[in-house]
Amino acid sequence: MNFEELKSFLDEKADQYNHSDFIENDPIQIPHRFSAKQDIEIAGFLSAVISWGNRKSIIKSAEKILDIMGNAPYDFVLNHSGKDMTAIEDKSIHRTFNGQDFVYFIRQFNRIYKENDSLEDLFRIDEQEINFYHAIERFRNHFLEPEKHRSHKHISSPYKNSSAKRIIMFLRWMIRKDKRGVDFGIWENTDQKYLSIPLDVHTGNISRKLGLITRTQNDWKTVEELDRMIRQFDEKDPAKYDFALFGLGVTKELQ
Repeated sequence: MNFEELKSFLDEKADQYNHSDFIENDPIQIPHRFSAKQDIEIAGFLSAVISWGNRKSIIKSAEKILDIMGNAPYDFVLNHSGKDMTAIEDKSIHRTFNGQDFVYFIRQFNRIYKENDSLEDLFRIDEQEINFYHAIERFRNHFLEPEKHRSHKHISSPYKNSSAKRIIMFLRWMIRKDKRGVDFGIWENTDQKYLSIPLDVHTGNISRKLGLITRTQNDWKTVEELDRMIRQFDEKDPAKYDFALFGLGVTKELQ
């Protein structure tokens, strides 16, 4: 396919999969159970952080997290007791994300929300920047305590060349604004033009089949390679093509 044909194809697929039906089988259904901004942020962040593996398993684990928080994430973050934390520590949550990690995240959220109205405040992006490379690292420096902790591994660092897939996905959920009802678009002070594609095995393979990227690793350098290509298709809303690449991966249409 030439440039125009590829753009037309991806626009069509993005339009096809960016639909409210998408929510039903995706972890984004978890934050969609809430209407308050902070509840959406906390439920969305925790769901994104555990988003590796089978989607049904991810959703089931995220529902376990909601149950522990009494289906009131923001209230739990602000008002949990020491007894609540002790009860969580030995729980199994999702794969390598365990009760100790959950307790750590709740404590960080508690500190952050006492100082900020929204997690958006921690992802501020400077106008001269082209993506969230530096903003994610600034967030990590705010959210993670200076001393090492096992939970740090659950928030990847672009500075270490990670694709930071789960954080990039969370940012898409919070920032992208359209009328399709999938993404929330509740971060009104952050422009969606800075968003990237959440890069994993599936989106990476589809991108290579379509000639969007040439690198074989799924790392931050490849995220930026994909950035440069998709922003030629739509510089104002590049992340919409995540729906196209993800949908093509799920349906195996290109096999």
